[in-house]
Amino acid sequence: ELLARLRVTQRRLSYQNQAAASESMFTNGKLKVDYAAGCAYLNDEEMHLTPTEYKLLCVLSQNVGKVLTHKFIAEKIWGSTWETDIGSLRVFMTTLRKKIEKLPDSPQYIQTHIGVGYRMMKVE
Repeated sequence: ELLARLRVTQRRLSYQNQAAASESMFTNGKLKVDYAAGCAYLNDEEMHLTPTEYKLLCVLSQNVGKVLTHKFIAEKIWGSTWETDIGSLRVFMTTLRKKIEKLPDSPQYIQTHIGVGYRMMKVE
């Protein structure tokens, strides 16, 4: 268990360093992600995201316009120890969508590619 905790801590630090190395602020339409502060805003109001939802949003925002596979996203969030439980990823994606989309059934930010993964769309 100690090794597992150390891997999780190492993964978090690595993820934070990657985010800090990239631009400190991402803007896509009315959605903003402040990587340096570790928070996200929609319509200039701070969003209340879980740590996993925030990581998911960061992965998507750092790859705008690219279709990301379920496996790629899961490895970025949970690391290489991730098992092929796409259901968990879908649940987190659904909760994130409910928080950032006006109409979650007609998303403008996050597009689903059935059987492949997800893509964050560029919004003007």
